[in-house]
Amino acid sequence: QVQLVQSGGGSVQAGGSLRLSCAASRYAYSSACVAWFRQAPGNEREGVAYINAGGDTPYTDSVKGRFTISKDNGKNTVYLQMNNLRPDDTAMYYCAYSELGYCALSPQRGRFDSWGQGTQVTVSS
Repeated sequence: QVQLVQSGGGSVQAGGSLRLSCAASRYAYSSACVAWFRQAPGNEREGVAYINAGGDTPYTDSVKGRFTISKDNGKNTVYLQMNNLRPDDTAMYYCAYSELGYCALSPQRGRFDSWGQGTQVTVSS
C-alpha cells in the first residue's frame, strides 16, 4: 500500500499563503491521481482539488484562482499552494491517492487507496 506523508500547514492571517505537501512512497505516474480534501469541525469532508495522470486539475469553486495543485514527479510529491487564504479555509486538510486514477472532488465518488495523516490549516481574520 502506498504511504502518504503530509507536511506544511499551520496558522496564518487572512490573505496569507501556505503550501501543503503530500509525499508518496511510490507513485504510478501512468494512472494515479492525488486529491486534496478538507474537513472543518461539524462539516462533511469536502474535495478541494485533484491532479490526475493527464495533468487535469479540477478545483472546487470556492478555491478557484487562489489554490494551485501541482506535482513533482522526481519527488513523488503533490503540492497544494494556497494563496489569499480566508477564514473559511480553516480545516484539517488530507491528501488521498488513487492508484488507478479514480479521483473525484466528492469523497464518495472517488476510490482512494491511501490517505495522508492530515494537517491543520487555520486562517484568522
